[in-house]
Amino acid sequence: MIYPGYPETFWSFKSTLKIIGKKAAFPPLGLLTVAAMLPKKWKKKVVDMNVEKLKDEDIEWADMVMISAMIIQKKSVEEVVRRVRKYGKRIIAGGPLFTTGVKEIEGIDNFVLGETEDMLTVFLRDLEKNKLKKKYIVNKFPDITKTVVPEWNLINLKKYNSMSVQYSRGCPFNCEFCDIVRLNGRVPRVKTKEQVLRELEVLYKKGWRDGVFFVDDNFIGNKERLKNEILPAVIEWQKKRNYPFLFNTQASVNLADDEQLMSLMVKAGFVSVFIGVETPDEKSLNECGKFQNNNRDLLGSIKKMQNTGLEVQAGFIVGFDSDTKTIFKRQIEFIQKSGIVSAMVGLLTVLPATRLYKRLKESGRLIKETLGNNTLLELNFIPKMNKKILLNGYKRILTTVYSPKEYYKRVLTFLKELKVPFVKKPKFHFYYIRALAGSMWHLGIWSKGRFYYWKLLGWSLFKKPEFLDRVITYSLMWIHFKKLSLAVRETNLQ
Repeated sequence: MIYPGYPETFWSFKSTLKIIGKKAAFPPLGLLTVAAMLPKKWKKKVVDMNVEKLKDEDIEWADMVMISAMIIQKKSVEEVVRRVRKYGKRIIAGGPLFTTGVKEIEGIDNFVLGETEDMLTVFLRDLEKNKLKKKYIVNKFPDITKTVVPEWNLINLKKYNSMSVQYSRGCPFNCEFCDIVRLNGRVPRVKTKEQVLRELEVLYKKGWRDGVFFVDDNFIGNKERLKNEILPAVIEWQKKRNYPFLFNTQASVNLADDEQLMSLMVKAGFVSVFIGVETPDEKSLNECGKFQNNNRDLLGSIKKMQNTGLEVQAGFIVGFDSDTKTIFKRQIEFIQKSGIVSAMVGLLTVLPATRLYKRLKESGRLIKETLGNNTLLELNFIPKMNKKILLNGYKRILTTVYSPKEYYKRVLTFLKELKVPFVKKPKFHFYYIRALAGSMWHLGIWSKGRFYYWKLLGWSLFKKPEFLDRVITYSLMWIHFKKLSLAVRETNLQ
């Protein structure tokens, strides 16, 4: 079972992870879950190419190769397929890359498209009879109370910065540019509290004592179930084990409207949440169907979450048809005022199987299929704004918000806003010392932004020592963000 490599992306943090001795941010949760659903008698091996090299002997060892991938991993998939074909092994492929995107990669024998809980038994039956079909297409979204615990013993947990669990699939919103509704549906399907606790318990017994990412499309898609069942159970579980985990997840901005839900999340150990802000422009929000963000004080909503104890990470987009030349300045001002440290600013990207894809294809504005990386300086559609103005404006946003002065100013804005109720931190790890030493070496000595680094570090030491770990973390993250923004700045416009 092969998980192809990622290129450098906003969330890869390769430079930062190397400093603290980690290989990848997250494990291949989907592949490990499928592995647990396969027959127990099978001998299974997982090769995550983000933490280790795929060796020829791995391919020779196998009777069959399974690949799961997202759109952004396409180039790596093509290379994997080329290598595996040389050994004449059967290749089975699944995941978002194939479910919503390309299905024509040469050399793949069979496809499993969609969620596999209901389809896998059919696939295995046909495999046993040596009568496999070319494609297995899932036509309905399965009941995920049938989902099993991932087979964690197939990877080395220590190579990853965070573990992952999934509570729900699907999102109640249908933004024009997003493919989640196509992949996982609009009605959130949820696991039972017993399933969630079982998955946490397995990680706990394997010795994990660090961050855990709830990978849900929208964690708060079913608020009542969370408030009445899941979060109270997680709070009790964490208390009994002295809070071994800190959680982060993804949610919609209407989380800010529910103080009880935010409070329960913080008590359960949630420390950050990724929000799709997209844009402060109401016309653009209406255009893309992001109605949950409209008619509200977006800055106020973010401050509410921060004041409750949640760091807000967020996505921002430029390139909407409604955008004018003022959008670049407005995005910069919003990001700086909000104190959103991890601001993923990207050009609008047209993903396959989205409403945006259909609209632009019908109007003749679609240029090519996307590579899945919205932080590259390229477009796969014809924008309404002059292309050169749009790309230069995007460059301006990234180089401004990730300049050392503005970045460290934003970190300080956030930490002054953050109100943190007491939650016991996870067990101490050696790499915390490594992170501190690494930040001082790379940022305190050799970085052009060292003045701002020492200023923030001094503020924390003398005024807010409880934030020292965050200051070190955000400083190391800047190494990665600086590298990304520099790559964009130095890219020549086509």
